[in-house]
Amino acid sequence: MVTRFIFSVIVLFFASLNLSYGQETYTLSGSVKDSANGEPMIGAVVTVKEINAGTATDINGDFSLKVPPGKYTVEINFVGFGKASQTIVVKGNTKMSFSMREQMLNEVVVTGERPDAQVKNLEMGTQKLDMKQINAIPPLLGEVDVIRSIQLLPGVSTVGEGASGFNVRGGAVDQNLILLDDAPIYNSSHMFGFFSVFNPDMVKDLKLSKAAIPAQYGGRLSSVLDVKMKEGNPDKIGVQGGISTIFSRLTVGGPIKKNKLSFIVAGRRSYADVLARPFLAKAFEDAKLYFYDLTLKANYNINNRNRVYLSGYYGRDVFAFPGAYFGWGNATTTLRWNHVFSDKLLLNMIGDYSSYSYRLEFGEDMTEDSFKWTAKIINYCAKPEFTWYLNSNNTISLGAQATYYKFVPSTGVFYSGGERRDIGLPDKYAMENALYISNEQKLTARLTLQYGLRYSFFNYLGSGTAYYYDSTAGNYVRNPVGIEEFGSRKTIKAYAKPEPRIAANYSLSENSSLKASYNRMVQYIHLISNTTASIPLDVYLPSTNNIKPQLCDQYSLGYFRNIGPKQNIETSAEVFYKDMLNQLDYIDGANLFFNPNLEGEVIPGTARAYGLELFVKKREGRFNGWISYTLSKSERKVPGINQGDWYPNRYDRRHNLSVVGIYELSKRVSLSSTFVYASGTPFTFATDKFEFQGIFVPYNPGGPRNNYRLPAYHRLDVAATLKSKEKVRKSKIFGRYSWDLVFTVYNLYSRRNAFAITPRQNPENQQISEALRFSIFGSFVPAITYNFKF
Repeated sequence: MVTRFIFSVIVLFFASLNLSYGQETYTLSGSVKDSANGEPMIGAVVTVKEINAGTATDINGDFSLKVPPGKYTVEINFVGFGKASQTIVVKGNTKMSFSMREQMLNEVVVTGERPDAQVKNLEMGTQKLDMKQINAIPPLLGEVDVIRSIQLLPGVSTVGEGASGFNVRGGAVDQNLILLDDAPIYNSSHMFGFFSVFNPDMVKDLKLSKAAIPAQYGGRLSSVLDVKMKEGNPDKIGVQGGISTIFSRLTVGGPIKKNKLSFIVAGRRSYADVLARPFLAKAFEDAKLYFYDLTLKANYNINNRNRVYLSGYYGRDVFAFPGAYFGWGNATTTLRWNHVFSDKLLLNMIGDYSSYSYRLEFGEDMTEDSFKWTAKIINYCAKPEFTWYLNSNNTISLGAQATYYKFVPSTGVFYSGGERRDIGLPDKYAMENALYISNEQKLTARLTLQYGLRYSFFNYLGSGTAYYYDSTAGNYVRNPVGIEEFGSRKTIKAYAKPEPRIAANYSLSENSSLKASYNRMVQYIHLISNTTASIPLDVYLPSTNNIKPQLCDQYSLGYFRNIGPKQNIETSAEVFYKDMLNQLDYIDGANLFFNPNLEGEVIPGTARAYGLELFVKKREGRFNGWISYTLSKSERKVPGINQGDWYPNRYDRRHNLSVVGIYELSKRVSLSSTFVYASGTPFTFATDKFEFQGIFVPYNPGGPRNNYRLPAYHRLDVAATLKSKEKVRKSKIFGRYSWDLVFTVYNLYSRRNAFAITPRQNPENQQISEALRFSIFGSFVPAITYNFKF
């Protein structure tokens, strides 16, 4: 079936190359930027009125379309900004530029999307949020957060408060490709999931793709979260920041060389440990509990054909108490070169570095009785990406990717009585390469296709030791039956996988469409964790001769319609089905750390997820917001576990409802609220117990997995925002400035949502067993934040 599909893709691609024009045409291209800060405007609608042709700007704020010779009026529209138009005579290939100014409207604007975008484009299973939307959502402890915001969208969930990452359409947290300016982020959380690594003052645009994923993306099974950073204002210095109950932030940006070279840099630091210090016992007065991060970006406009961007991120979490230290963090660097070969051919050349590491220490004297453990994953990546505007009906994307991995699963040092012992595991190495090509083709006035093929190659490399096991697997330890040593850069195991993609949009009317897509995704790296939620003590490993790559086939079908007097209410209904292979689970009592025989204690299985997603969103007006509902099921089947029957994944939530409402009370005051309801997640709970030396030990006869569910989760948050007056004073240094105060209450009615339930014996009567319920927030949490902008 896959071979037949690949052949069809090739036939369609070459057929598109032979399309001819009935009339001579020229390329009309240009760029659109925000006049206030010089940022390129993504998704601005470009219309040529005389011939009713149009397009939208890309991530660089650029557009290109084909028109015959003639005189035209080109109009630019972007919600929340005034219209811009130019009249131009096209006699050959023509370039234009537009600068848009934000309007002060009598309504809250929460989207920059073209009005009919969700109906007309090929995207499905895709959600976009800009910072206006995210800033309007009631935040935890007064701090706006990207990851918590996307959890309000259909198909997205989390295990619970205090859980790192997010789950998409029944997938695990490591199955999401999270990109910050094209560099992968391996752990997106600060403070165990309460906040994310994304500074809201640095985020320009984000898009979450759950289906119809373009061929340029690969390496994960479930989704792509693509986060783009802001760029510094090329005209003037700007400063913004905020002070809240949990941390403060500051962002500075502006020109180094006006209209040529600009920068933006942002920093955050939490101070929970400082605020808590007066309330801590003397033994803990030196405790450290904080995170910090630094984000920066510079861009150099060399000329009309060349532009260079350099961006980076560095952040750490620190938890330190007397005799104990725990810290983790990410670091990324991205260098991107945009080159325009011609009006038809563009190049993005990207090189990036990414690392994630953590450190765990116990013992006050690190040379006597102590323990130190470090682990990390590092990757270096190069990606040339070409966009070829073949003609008005075909846009071709093609490129390649090469990624080199270094895995440090564990480096352990143990001191006892001054004697050192090294208990770490050897490093592992791998190379992942890919080639891709795709075409977005308008076949008829109603039907548009996007089809393509990504072909990925993976090499598990030496130096290292390869262990060989027998082919059978079950809920027991498998011991090696053979061992082989490999030298540096020698291939231990190689894989090659085709990843076909296709998406279709059939327009039913001007305001409705039917969309369908198929994706095959391959993931060559694995997150090793047997915890109830992904915490930083997780280990990443490559696919090996024993651990095969993860595969996922996803099928999606959706109906999209805009309704309302102004067609400003988006509605959609999508169904999906996912088949996943080589999903790892663990034997009972598996030892996942410092274990050279780890591959003998993991079991590959299959998984499936399916569901229905409903979404209604009002884009604009004094009252706006959205409602999302997901009905889904996620389960797996692993030999030797749960008697070989299907059992629910830890992150399975049958029902998931989110309601977001935003109301502009006046030009200066706005109110917002969020209500969330979700079915409880499964967990494994003991069904029996036995006595051992007077102690009752819980256990499960037959070993069922995830045999109980936590109680349903629900929560109501509210917020009020007071903005400064429209006419504010000008400072002598920075010019005009503005501010706002945000008042929030998280968990308004003090719901004690369970994060975990564990068995224990009654302290007064050991014969009685009871369940202990653990909640992260047992009461409402008020907060206030002061934001400013110069």
